[in-house]
Amino acid sequence: MIQMQVGGLGFDPRNLSPLVLLRDAEEMNFLPIWIGVFEAASIAMVLQGTTPPRPMTHDLLVEFIKKLGGEISRIVINDVKEGTFYSIIEFTTKDGKKESIDARPSDAIAVAVRLNIPIFTAETVMMQAKLVNAEKDAEETKKFKDFIENMRPEDFTKYFKKD
Repeated sequence: MIQMQVGGLGFDPRNLSPLVLLRDAEEMNFLPIWIGVFEAASIAMVLQGTTPPRPMTHDLLVEFIKKLGGEISRIVINDVKEGTFYSIIEFTTKDGKKESIDARPSDAIAVAVRLNIPIFTAETVMMQAKLVNAEKDAEETKKFKDFIENMRPEDFTKYFKKD
């Protein structure tokens, strides 16, 4: 699992569909997920620190789970099939039982930003759908190549015991 965070909201310039952009901590990998207008508005309100006069659907879900004695722990974007992302919301029940429920990623992310809980992405999802920060990737690749080119056999002696 790779921990991600919301990097921002935007619009796909090709069709003006809203999208949420997730990013890893190093800002090397980005995961764009196309979402609905209402979900984008719900996420944006939280990111901007705005409180609606009445609870929105995502607020309602959070309150239901809390009132029932549960606690939401994290969300996981666990699959992508034919361009459609899938996710789960993981929570603990009042009795301490770990459960998860299927959710659209946009709804799960809207819940996560409300509770400031971790967002994870399965590695298989990242391999299929990520965007790479080419500038940082090139920088890391150059560092690795420099390291390899400057290695000497003596560098490895500390890893082997002499008898």
